[in-house]
Formats: sequence, C-alpha cells, structure tokens
Amino acid sequence: METIVFSLLNGVIYGLLLFMLSSGLTLIFSMMGVLNFAHASFYMLGAYFAYTIMGVSSFWLALFIAPVLVGVIGMGVEKWGLRRVHANGHVAELLFTFGLAYLIDEIVKIIWGRTSVNYQVPDSLNFTLFTLYGADYPAYRIFMFFVAVAMLIFLWYMLKKTRIGLIIQAALTHPHMVGHLGHNVPLVFMGVFGAGCALAGLAGVIGGNYFITDPAMAVQMGPIVFVVVVVGGLGSLEGAFIAAMLIGILQTSAVSINASLADIFGFLGLSPASEVGEITISSMAPMLPFLLLVLILIVKPTGLMGDREV
Repeated sequence: METIVFSLLNGVIYGLLLFMLSSGLTLIFSMMGVLNFAHASFYMLGAYFAYTIMGVSSFWLALFIAPVLVGVIGMGVEKWGLRRVHANGHVAELLFTFGLAYLIDEIVKIIWGRTSVNYQVPDSLNFTLFTLYGADYPAYRIFMFFVAVAMLIFLWYMLKKTRIGLIIQAALTHPHMVGHLGHNVPLVFMGVFGAGCALAGLAGVIGGNYFITDPAMAVQMGPIVFVVVVVGGLGSLEGAFIAAMLIGILQTSAVSINASLADIFGFLGLSPASEVGEITISSMAPMLPFLLLVLILIVKPTGLMGDREV
C-alpha cells in the first residue's frame, strides 16, 4: 500500500508537469498547425531564467517573470521567424524549429556553461508537509501540484468561457472570417505561440529544481512531451491531459516495481530466455511511454482523443 500511494502521488505530480509542457505544444499545434521541435528548449530557458532571477531576487518573482520572458521570446520567434517560413509549408517550419532548438541549446551553454547549475527549491517551500507511512513528503511537490492545477483551470476557463478563447477557437477553423470581423489574426497567432512558450517556461520554473537544470534537460524532456501529445491526440488539450496523467503514473509506478520478466512469465506458466528473464520492470520504465506510443499508433493512430483530418 505504501508503494501504491507514493507511486500515485508522484505519478500525478509528474503527469501534471508533463501536461504543463505538452499543453503549450498542443495549443500551438491546434492553433497554427506547427509541431514546435524547440518547445522543450523554451522549458529549459524557463528554468535558467528562474535560476538567474533567484540569484538577484526571490523565487516568487522568478515564478512570474521567467515565463513572461520566455513568452516574449516565443512571440519574437513567431513574428520574425515562423511567420516568414510559414508560406513554405510544414517542412520548412519543422526545419526552422529543429534548428532553433540547437541554437537555444548552444546559447544556454555559452551563457550558463555546460554543467548543471545550482537551482534549488526555495527555503520557504523546503520543508516536510506531512509524513506518510513513516516517510516525509516535501511541500514543494504539493506546490507543483497546485500550480499545475491552477494553470489547467485557467487555461480551460480562458479557452471555453472568455471572449479571447472564442476568438482563438474561431481563428483556428475560420481565420479569414475572424479577420473580416476586424480581429488581427496574425497578432492572435503570435499571442498563442507566445502563450504556449510561456507555459513551457512555467513548467521549467517549477520543474527545473525538481529535476536537474542543465543543458541536457531539453533533450531529456523533449521526446516524452511529443509522446504525450501524440498519445493524447494532436491538437486535443483534453487528450494531452489524459495522456500526461497516464504516462506519469505508468512510468512512476514502474520505477518502484522490482519484479523481473521471469517472475511475470512464471506467473503465466511460461519460461522466457535467461537473458530476457533477468530484465526488471523498473529498468524498463524509461521505455514504457514509447511502447505506449507504438501501441496507440497501431490501435488508434489519431490518439486517444484526436480526430483524423478529412
């Protein structure tokens, strides 16, 4: 029971962090049809900006300023970069964002170095919130939970219940009509791209000290974010949320399972090869999201809640 409870707690928090990352990417794709390969790099920028701001001020200021800075950079990328290559099709956009990811990585290494930085949990949140089964549970993880939930509620309310959300959804399907009604569609696109990057930056602020802030963090989180988006269904925020929670709980739970494949096959009355039988479930945890991706693409290529384009 202890293993189950902690796996669920950690899995939900990790899943919410994945959703914070994937929601921005999903928002950009559903609005603009752009798969931003540099999305995880904006996540990295959020962590490094927060680390720098904490060095001269406080974590609470970094929590608000760092995502805004990342969002402004994202708006500039859309206006002076993506908008210019958009006319050349999706391949040009993919190549542009792919090159942008490498450019941001190199800039980060030049400014902050090639090793990890000492970005730590703030002292005001560095304490034990409660004790469960004799183990201390840090308050910062619960803080991450509330920030992610607040972001989810705000995003849902903005898109579904406000005039801005109606304009964004209308611009998604009928951009010319929205333009004829007097709305600046390119400005809407720029704002959506900046907001998606800001969400990635916010995930970097609260996730950078939960994991490790180093130049490799974008490479580590980038593939898993695309897995979440594809499994959930391209362009579906609801699907991204379900996929993020599923992958978060699945991967976190697998880490705590020490059983081997020999134990599982033995329970089924089978006897695998000795080399295969020695593989443990915990060692397979990093590959489980990608195994889920392959299964989803075979069974339902549009994702859990995606729609096939006609």
